[in-house]
Amino acid sequence: MSTQNRTGRRLIQLYVGLALYGASSAVLVEAGLGLEPWNVLHQGLAELTGLTIGVVSIIVGAVVLLLWIPLRQRPGLGTVSNVFVVGIAMDGTLAALPETHTLAVRILLLLAGILLNGVATGLYIAARFGPGPRDGLMTGLHRRTGRSIRLMRTAVEVAVVATGFALGGTIGVGTVLYAVSIGPLAQLFLRMFAVPAASDGSTVVAAGPPRRAILRP
Repeated sequence: MSTQNRTGRRLIQLYVGLALYGASSAVLVEAGLGLEPWNVLHQGLAELTGLTIGVVSIIVGAVVLLLWIPLRQRPGLGTVSNVFVVGIAMDGTLAALPETHTLAVRILLLLAGILLNGVATGLYIAARFGPGPRDGLMTGLHRRTGRSIRLMRTAVEVAVVATGFALGGTIGVGTVLYAVSIGPLAQLFLRMFAVPAASDGSTVVAAGPPRRAILRP
């Protein structure tokens, strides 16, 4: 695969992945059985402010990106694109989805949303255009404090979920199911969507070692 073709494929993967991530988040919102941690916060802030959850996601992403400055993190194309594309796709999908009321349909939406989120995560991370703003916050805190990424992720996401829930965000079985399944799903799709490397035709899925992948935009 030529360099131009690889770059084109990576760009397509980046934007398709981010759009699907926003769509999957909207599906989880519509299911109403529990959201991923950051969207618990986004939904709570949306309830508080009257803004759409997608707009709140964009605002929070921009604020988090500003926190990269003291942490000396460098954003990539994927980082900046993440701030806008995910929120726009989330609001667009929510506007298109019909309201659902039956539990069976909501369960199907929950499972579909988590699976689609895994696909989306594999696509955008494998594109290697930089981490999402929230991931970069956690890796930046890891570098500045010397604490493990797992600890930083846990601390940040517990605070995010607690704040979001207090503001009216939805937590539930979907939140737990997402937490235990997104890692294996994302790893599966990272391998599937890996872009061939230029030198020897091998595949690479991330700029850093796998243990540092946080698997969330």
